[in-house]
Amino acid sequence: MLNLTPFHPRTAPLVRAQTWRRWAGHQVASAYDPHPDREYAAIRAAVALIDISPLHKYHIHGPDAVRLLDRMVTRDVTRCAIGQVLYTPWCDAAGKIIDDGTVARLDTDSFRLTSAEPTLRWLAMNAVGLDVTVEDVSRPIAALALQGPLARAVLAAASPGDWTALRYFRLLHTRVGDIPVTVSRTGYTGDLGYEIWVDAARAVPLWDALMAAGAPYGITPCGIWALDLARIEAGLIMLDVDYYSAHRAPIAAQMSSPFELGLGWAVSDAKGPFNGRQALRVERRRGPEWDFVGLRVQWESLEALYAEHELPPQLPIIPWRGSVPVYRDGHQVGYATSGGWSPLLKQYLALAHLRAPHGRPGMPVRFEVTVEHVRRQADAVVHPLPFFDPERKRA
Repeated sequence: MLNLTPFHPRTAPLVRAQTWRRWAGHQVASAYDPHPDREYAAIRAAVALIDISPLHKYHIHGPDAVRLLDRMVTRDVTRCAIGQVLYTPWCDAAGKIIDDGTVARLDTDSFRLTSAEPTLRWLAMNAVGLDVTVEDVSRPIAALALQGPLARAVLAAASPGDWTALRYFRLLHTRVGDIPVTVSRTGYTGDLGYEIWVDAARAVPLWDALMAAGAPYGITPCGIWALDLARIEAGLIMLDVDYYSAHRAPIAAQMSSPFELGLGWAVSDAKGPFNGRQALRVERRRGPEWDFVGLRVQWESLEALYAEHELPPQLPIIPWRGSVPVYRDGHQVGYATSGGWSPLLKQYLALAHLRAPHGRPGMPVRFEVTVEHVRRQADAVVHPLPFFDPERKRA
């Protein structure tokens, strides 16, 4: 039986289409309406409220908390200030990604790590010999993402404080009404947004307070389908969709390094020893074998393929996840892993792995589509990620 999130008493009555899905052993909504258009529009034009409680969460504290995290992840945790959040991958000894998530420094020797997969065993293995305590707080802590251009206005209405002063990837401890919360200026939509962390016992009152404060701003509960489209526009990777964990991939060819996923910027070349450092230094000098890029499928080419059958182009109504071959000069040079139609950009977009050097921006490629049960190829162009990067996200 799937677990229910602490917000389930409020979300369940709103899922009119009963489009439930599994996320980290929890039951969550794919969409509240039969189609995610309204929810996606809230992310990009108003404000969306998203239950992200299924994230795995760990409280890491003690004199050696910094040493543990700095040993495990690719970012330099020694430079993380109190109140700062780091996005980071972590790797095995061969420099292949195990998972990615955030490290939030709550106090001098206190951190919260979030991950897509259970990470307690890996933390314990890396903590051998260190004076540090690792607690799994996935159940006790609930979380909501408040995302969209009006997210700051809703927070200002619900909670005291100067929200214009909270910088990108920073956090603060505050209250929503009488509810203690931690708010980080982070998110998975590539837009202005915040994530709100709360004791699970206070989850329902927090939901009610935010919905009340957000009512004048068009706040809309949002499911995974709309979130998925937003993160594709933002060029953000998803475990088990755009890459596989090195701990679970059955063959080496299914593993990826940070450089092969466009995360070279998150690999410190100056800090002390960490998992995968030697292999990653070699790869940095040599260059990655794969590039993780965006693809813009050319509309005229796609339209022509369907016009041959006197049909309009048939676009996916929700973002897809899978493996779609990508070609150049008659040879397969890679594959797309997720994509969909962007209502905002009016483009058919995809995220793809292409063998170097075929991932250079502007490179013409061919994207496989199935038209009337026949595999065809539409023109596409390599585009640097992200597709969508509004100034308000960091401003």
